[in-house]
Amino acid sequence: MNLARLFPRSLLGQMLLAVALALLVAQTIAAVLLFQAEENRREARLVNALAFQLVSDPQFDFSTRDRGPNRRASRRQFRIERALASPVMRGETRDHEREAALKGVLAEQEIEVGELVVLTRKMAQDPHVSRGLQGQQNFGDDRWNMDGQIVLAGLKRDGETGWRVARVPIVRNGMARVQNVLLQTLVLFVVLVGGLAILLRRITRPLAALTSRVERFAGRPGEGEPLAPSGPDDTRRLINAHNAMESRIASLTDEKDVMLGAIGHDLKTPLAALRVRIENIDDDGERTKLAAIIEDITRTLDDILSLARIGRSSEPLEKTNLAALIASLVEEYEDMGAKVTLGAQERIGLPLRATLVRRAVRNLVDNGLRYGEEVEVSLGQVGDMAVISIADHGPGIPAEGMAAMLRPFTRGEASRNRDTGGAGLGLTLARAIAEQHGGTMSLANRTDSHGRIVGLLAKISLPIGA
Repeated sequence: MNLARLFPRSLLGQMLLAVALALLVAQTIAAVLLFQAEENRREARLVNALAFQLVSDPQFDFSTRDRGPNRRASRRQFRIERALASPVMRGETRDHEREAALKGVLAEQEIEVGELVVLTRKMAQDPHVSRGLQGQQNFGDDRWNMDGQIVLAGLKRDGETGWRVARVPIVRNGMARVQNVLLQTLVLFVVLVGGLAILLRRITRPLAALTSRVERFAGRPGEGEPLAPSGPDDTRRLINAHNAMESRIASLTDEKDVMLGAIGHDLKTPLAALRVRIENIDDDGERTKLAAIIEDITRTLDDILSLARIGRSSEPLEKTNLAALIASLVEEYEDMGAKVTLGAQERIGLPLRATLVRRAVRNLVDNGLRYGEEVEVSLGQVGDMAVISIADHGPGIPAEGMAAMLRPFTRGEASRNRDTGGAGLGLTLARAIAEQHGGTMSLANRTDSHGRIVGLLAKISLPIGA
């Protein structure tokens, strides 16, 4: 059993659990201290009762006076007697700790102690008590019964030949104290934890709404009405600050889109004019070279605009058979004669923007063909993620340059020629598409059994519940 799953993950749950555990620890400590204090008070009362009985003068003796069957015993007759011999019976163990405590109390009363014994005995095994309990159905004190225990103290003063024997019944009320502590703990839990839950709920509810709003804003900036402030003043201020930030970001994004649209229009228009003008060049080689340069600039511009607008795609999420999408893409490459093969696949359907995901996979396949000449594409499920793997047989990427390859305009080859690597936007665009779907993209070198790099493995992981 995984205990980590039982631990609450929300702020409300963790706060309530922390308070509940702290309260439980505090109540446990308090219960132990109360129990010890009560035990000390009980021992003190017991020793003082024994001392009081020993210094009093009993006027009766069960061992020397015969009681008729109809005579009723009193509580005093159960507690005190005079005896000629020590009350310790064979096999009994004396209680030296209580003896020391009782001797101290007697010394305070200036009682000269010759011999003193204290021990614990069952009432059924005490001849004096058992005789006194015979036929006493209406004695009225349930502390004296055959199933109970007594603490017996025998005192022989200096100069006396007889013993004074006192008995005190042991009263066990530990369960009553435990029940009181449990009831107190229950009341505290209801009052404290319940009140705290109401207070925390007032705080965490607007925070949960703010979290949902931030998650929606991350995928679709500027959509929906601003979040209404609620909760305590601090939470309201946080929501107001977020609304202001969200409005500012949406405005900047809109301005960026307008600017990129203008840039795209202003650049593509002269590029189109150049494409027409080069048709008048007589040199076929020069005309072909210039056409390739114009096409390269146009594609680079398209990549830049796509990357800039990736977070504001107008394409809706649609339930898509990802395995079919991958298979059709691989089939296109096979039709073009490229060395792209389809590896192991699992049937996975999830909501996504098929055109963008197709472009991301295509960019990774193109990158693999450019450097590795042969690529294998596979699809599998790891936990709650659909993982698209693109493996090539190229030289890989040095470990120190792995992170840099995901940044815009970074390439493994120094030129900007598309035939040898392009503008360095393919990997960046693929990562942006994965992140827009709530997933990730990663790169790792493939190695053989000897640790030699045999290619690059690119993975796009998409949440199945997206």
